[in-house]
Amino acid sequence: MGYKTAYREVMRDYEASRQEAEAALLQRKAALYAKLPRLALIENQMTAVGLNLVKTALAGNQPEHDAARDAAKKLEIEKRAIMEENHVPADYFAAAYRCKLCKDTGYLPAEAGQLAVRCNCLKQRMIEAYYSLSNIKGILQDENFDTFDDRCFSPAVTESEGLSPQANMQTIYRHATDFVQDFDTVFSNLLLYGPTGLGKTFVCHCIAKDLLDGGRTVLYLTAPRLFKVVEDYRFNRDSMEDADEMLDAVTDVDLLVLDDLGAEFITVITSSALFDIVNQRLLAKKPTVISTNLPPTELMSHYSERIFSRFVGHYKMLKFFGDDVRVRKSLRRMQS
Repeated sequence: MGYKTAYREVMRDYEASRQEAEAALLQRKAALYAKLPRLALIENQMTAVGLNLVKTALAGNQPEHDAARDAAKKLEIEKRAIMEENHVPADYFAAAYRCKLCKDTGYLPAEAGQLAVRCNCLKQRMIEAYYSLSNIKGILQDENFDTFDDRCFSPAVTESEGLSPQANMQTIYRHATDFVQDFDTVFSNLLLYGPTGLGKTFVCHCIAKDLLDGGRTVLYLTAPRLFKVVEDYRFNRDSMEDADEMLDAVTDVDLLVLDDLGAEFITVITSSALFDIVNQRLLAKKPTVISTNLPPTELMSHYSERIFSRFVGHYKMLKFFGDDVRVRKSLRRMQS
């Protein structure tokens, strides 16, 4: 299932829930009317009076309009008295929707000329759907900004860099949190590079989680997986059911996280696909976060100059250096 399908599935579930609530209401009404037939007559009379109110208002017939309004009030008073006498709850004639705000439509009522606004219940359901589709739902419980710990990085200054890995990670952390905080107002992209085991994927997960929690669409893919889909689609598109939605999502989602660029088998097809993805997202001003073990010099030699020029011109390049974090974590556990 892809992003577009997820939205359709959620909306179909809303429709089913709404129909279920309304069918249950009809059954309750029928049972009550069988027990209290006078209520059924009042309901029919109130419907007729309501129509008369509209007609007299449009015709400008004030005397008849006032008479209809008085009749409606009398019927409402009698209805309320019958319900109280028979201990019928005041909300008995209201459908039991799961969400009282949007009445299981997913959208709040819009004023004339205004666009409908998504209800909070729909926002939450889409967040849950996006989490499932992002491919990293389980990982984000452990890898997020709240679990970031710069003590895993050495405080010793690396002479060639002029600062310590710990200080460097603190700077990268600020860039990552700024990226999330300014996501709706500042268009930017990140390229995280450096040897394996230094926290690049962890930072990608942190960014993805915060944006998913904020209701943004995020697609997280490793480069080998993405380009396998691209190549399979190129040669076997008729037999691939979800490829269209996957490739649409690559260019349409609010944030694309492409992890481990350079780990794929690089071909003319993958290089061309990478350029198309990077370029399309730049033109659409859709942010992208890319991580790679390749230094800039190797990125330039592995991929075309036009791809590298877009990285240099449109991405904030963040360098990771130091010792393998996983080794340092293991040593800390052994010492504790």
